[in-house]
Amino acid sequence: MRDKPDYYAQLAKKEGYPARSVYKLQEIQQKFSVIPLQGKILDIGAAPGSWTMYVLKLLKGRGSVTAVDLQPLHPDIKSDNLLFFQGDAFSKEFTAIAEENGPYNTVISDAAPSTTGNRTVDTGRSGALAAKVIETAQQLLVPEGDVVIKIFQGGDEQELLSTVKKYFTRAKLFKPKASRKESFEIFLIGKGKK
Repeated sequence: MRDKPDYYAQLAKKEGYPARSVYKLQEIQQKFSVIPLQGKILDIGAAPGSWTMYVLKLLKGRGSVTAVDLQPLHPDIKSDNLLFFQGDAFSKEFTAIAEENGPYNTVISDAAPSTTGNRTVDTGRSGALAAKVIETAQQLLVPEGDVVIKIFQGGDEQELLSTVKKYFTRAKLFKPKASRKESFEIFLIGKGKK
């Protein structure tokens, strides 16, 4: 039980982001330069939209963001270079839209499955979701493109890391400072699609 918003939650509110998760992507960007400043970015599991908003600010009107989530984006997130689809990221309908607007320089995903509280079930679902994002990245990234995917630790992260190593020149697991200490999330980063 969290009594009061932590430093990152307060900072997000102050800076106008809908969620504290923005600082995870910000740290990943500072460390790994995954978002090219004129790139095409695919954001899977975008709502409420902090990652999308951060990328749009980085792009400054250049490049574009295609975002997808089952939930709507925060109503303040609007831009001429944003295409948002509310629905299943892996549906035929969205796949056609994503292909039409691609290929992408980077695929980012802060998506999490519906959680049950059972860690085994939740990590399994997270692993399955991450595997679908890796598959999407393989199909829609440009050569040398990058991928960032949230996964839950304690499941298939080593197996997923091996998969990313197969398709990317560099692959790494990374836990940003903005991740809560008690959180078992970690980010899978693939640089330079082969």
